[in-house]
Amino acid sequence: MKNLAFLIFITLLNPFYSFAKSNVKAKEVFKTNEIIWGLTFINENEILFTEREGKIKYHNFLTKETKSLTAPKVVASGQGGMLDIVIKNIGEKTYAYYTYSGKVGKTVATILARAQYKDKSLSRPEVLLETKVYSDTSRHFGSRLQFKDNYLFMTVGDRGERDYAQKLNYHNGKILRLNLDGSPAKGNPFEKTKGALKEIWSYGHRNPQGIFMDANKRIFSCEFGPRGGDELNLIKPGLNYGWPIITYGKEYWGPSIGEEKKAGMEQPIVYWTPSISPSGMTIYNGKKYKDWKGNVLLAALGSEHLRRLVLEGDKVVRQEVYLEDLDERMRQIRVSPAGEIYLTTDSGKILKVLKN
Repeated sequence: MKNLAFLIFITLLNPFYSFAKSNVKAKEVFKTNEIIWGLTFINENEILFTEREGKIKYHNFLTKETKSLTAPKVVASGQGGMLDIVIKNIGEKTYAYYTYSGKVGKTVATILARAQYKDKSLSRPEVLLETKVYSDTSRHFGSRLQFKDNYLFMTVGDRGERDYAQKLNYHNGKILRLNLDGSPAKGNPFEKTKGALKEIWSYGHRNPQGIFMDANKRIFSCEFGPRGGDELNLIKPGLNYGWPIITYGKEYWGPSIGEEKKAGMEQPIVYWTPSISPSGMTIYNGKKYKDWKGNVLLAALGSEHLRRLVLEGDKVVRQEVYLEDLDERMRQIRVSPAGEIYLTTDSGKILKVLKN
């Protein structure tokens, strides 16, 4: 097993880690040939999902029907392409909100759009936000979405331009809070700051690819560090999460990047060195697995596992690793209306987690 030595090393470093229990397994319930980046539930049996190469698809777990839906023109290069997707009912209409990388002027930027969903079809697509980024790279798009009441939180990566994560006049390395039409939400922390973009909720992020809300409506996000220094953060308005001035990660060629701590910059709830590459995340509030209620569940890409974090307040007191024997790069994790847990993989699988 190629990840065994890595997991043993991490376990020895931190006594709060433990290996997977034999009662947690996974069953393949769907397979395609592309990276499944985003997934959202219409109901218990029907989903929409994205393939990074540029498609939005419908699938029914019972009938096995799969259908390609209307999708925007994307720039599927590097880490870009068709990215996250979430469903939201507004009045009598159902909308699919989605993110993708597309051309904005002379650069490629993270774009937020939505379309009306009805009867296995998407119609009336509209672009809600073209992020203002400085970049000529094809990496660190961020792009995860999370609703909170009638607001939408959206993560944007630093796009490989780390210093711009500290600049409030760009969206690089930010978490945004938006109205449902994509406009800046009233009461955002920098709405009266001269030169700042009004959508910004927090800043100083590297590449946040996970975001979720707990039962107390707190927003959490996880992000990739460079070589080490992956983070889980509790996101609060107006705060600076430090990248690249503070980080527990190092340059890929060895030297340190910045300090580990600095006044006025937030420390993560937990960080991982070596990296685990935390991608999608959720906080389990389903009814099926009551012993996991309130736990953070992470889909790990590079270290190829499902990770469970037990929280007490805003502290992680225990971590457990599951499904590392599958050797799958796990991209996203979602919980169905009935409390079932599903993972997507870069090999194009949707896995249903089975726990005795």
